[in-house]
Amino acid sequence: MWFRNLQIYQLTDTFTLSAEELHETFQENAFKPCQGLDKHRIGWTSPLGKHGEQLVHSTNGCLMVCMRREDRILPASVVRDAIEEKVDEIEAKESRTVGRKEKSDIKEEVIVDLLPRAFTKSNRSYAYIDPKNNWVILNCPTSNKAEEILTLIRDSLGSFKVRPLAVKNAPSAIMTDWIKNKAPADVEVTDECELKEPVENGGVIRIRGVDLGSDEVQQHLKSGKIASKLAIEWQQRLSCVLVEDLSIKRLKFMDLVMEEAGDTAADDEVMRFDADFALMSLELSRFIPVLCEYLGGVDNS
Repeated sequence: MWFRNLQIYQLTDTFTLSAEELHETFQENAFKPCQGLDKHRIGWTSPLGKHGEQLVHSTNGCLMVCMRREDRILPASVVRDAIEEKVDEIEAKESRTVGRKEKSDIKEEVIVDLLPRAFTKSNRSYAYIDPKNNWVILNCPTSNKAEEILTLIRDSLGSFKVRPLAVKNAPSAIMTDWIKNKAPADVEVTDECELKEPVENGGVIRIRGVDLGSDEVQQHLKSGKIASKLAIEWQQRLSCVLVEDLSIKRLKFMDLVMEEAGDTAADDEVMRFDADFALMSLELSRFIPVLCEYLGGVDNS
């Protein structure tokens, strides 16, 4: 359940739906497996998996949702072999060459024939709405995946106005300054960053396992390179890689937090999920505003 890659959006309208109301609204788009010629299906499923039926899980006012996507697996090699077999059969039987247009038609026939029998794979993507702080936090490695979840929310609600988190100062400039000079007292710059030339298609240097205060790294900064990614720790409670687009990669909650999670009594999987969600959302509700403040504050313009 612990989120690892964050895409952060701001709610631009007040969100007032309760967990029960949101569940009822999501019912129409509840997940259903692929059928017939479906290449993929997406829909809502319980964040609790087999341990729950509600499509929304609420803790401390935060609303956790889970999108499930199922894709048919139809390897290109299987399609190609089936096409070649049909083409060979026609050419041998009719003593003629199969043209490009006919091959295209055969390909469509092969896909229609194979698709209903193809294996499927599925994955789940989690997000939560925090109405108090006006955020939507999505556990997604890319903005494209986040947009898939947001689109499903819009389809379910009719309207869901959000925008990517924005700050007043360029994150790359702040991260560069933290490497050059000194980060805030509760932020520790660790041993990983990505430096790039501030021009289109400029070179990129990835540095890992190196003291970022070293002469080598500082020389790159003196030559004009800027930080596009930076690994940090915050208050010894979490670590992550901050990216210039304000996405957060490789989020990890450190021992202090995980010990608190372990100390929380939880008699079953549902209680464990609830306790972990409460702790995670609390930590992020503390970290994100501080991070935004260090980056000049939230830009609401």
